[in-house]
Amino acid sequence: MSGTSLDGLDVAYCKFSHEVSKWQYSIEKAKTIEYPKELSLKLQNAHQMTGENLLKFDNELGRFLGNSVKSFMEKYHLNPELISSHGHTIFHQPENQFTLQIGNGAEIASITGIDTVCNFRTTDIALGGQGAPLVPIGDELLFNKFDFCLNIGGIANISTNINSKRFAWDICPANMLLNYFASKLGFVYDKDGDIAKTGVINKELLSALLEIEYHKLPYPKSLGREYVFDKYLPTIIKYESNINNILCTLVEMISELIYQEVYKIGKGTILATGGGAFNTFLVEQMRKKGLEIKLPDSQIISYKEALIFAFLGLLRKTKQINTLKSVTGSSRNSIGGAIFSGK
Repeated sequence: MSGTSLDGLDVAYCKFSHEVSKWQYSIEKAKTIEYPKELSLKLQNAHQMTGENLLKFDNELGRFLGNSVKSFMEKYHLNPELISSHGHTIFHQPENQFTLQIGNGAEIASITGIDTVCNFRTTDIALGGQGAPLVPIGDELLFNKFDFCLNIGGIANISTNINSKRFAWDICPANMLLNYFASKLGFVYDKDGDIAKTGVINKELLSALLEIEYHKLPYPKSLGREYVFDKYLPTIIKYESNINNILCTLVEMISELIYQEVYKIGKGTILATGGGAFNTFLVEQMRKKGLEIKLPDSQIISYKEALIFAFLGLLRKTKQINTLKSVTGSSRNSIGGAIFSGK
């Protein structure tokens, strides 16, 4: 799993079993592998590459993913039946009927010798859907004791059941912007929200951010890097230059928008995962608004998305639905993902 926050490659070795119409899961081993600096810079700027260079980089990233997984397997003496790779999103424009996740699965399969599932989003896009979020079927089948599942990664998204149907949508950018501005001060991220905590909320900026058109759209909806940097970034720069104040205002924006989305549906327990769940200042602000935030153990916080993409790969391999039209807005449920044979 490689997310838009660019904080590294999440690798998780997961086991699943199905008993009496209920799925059981476990994360046996997990590790986050930091991107080499040169690779990280390429990922940041890949959207500006020529078509030829992007194709080359697709294979280069695939080799990095394959070698990383192979080293992980060797270190822990693992022999998985399947590799499931999200890849790294470069473009996501469902309104223009395309999305692109790079990290060629053929490279992963050839290096590891293990069947590899990738390109999970393209079938849903072809069916007229958003191609995102994809995690909600895992929320439905693995984490259904919670009323809401909230993931605070590069983008904050949420899923829930409404009238016995699973719905999910992207709420707003989160770590994508928080990490971007923390990097201006020389930090990879704002640990515990300590920098944000020292700032003050710029009320004009907050109001302008909350008025961004995306927040008024009905779900299903999803955000891509392009929209975030076209709409949010110029708005922030227009109103505020102090990084501490920007971070503080962004934390307020994120917590307020999550509060608004939850309370449109009703109160309930919220399972919070993703890197933002480690941001104690952000969690405090959400709880101050009355949100019932439940934090699982650190392994689930860090690796829930990797776990669920492993699960999506399993569903693909066994030809079971892994993408829900109620979530994405596509014409039908589907079985997404391309399989490259490792042998």
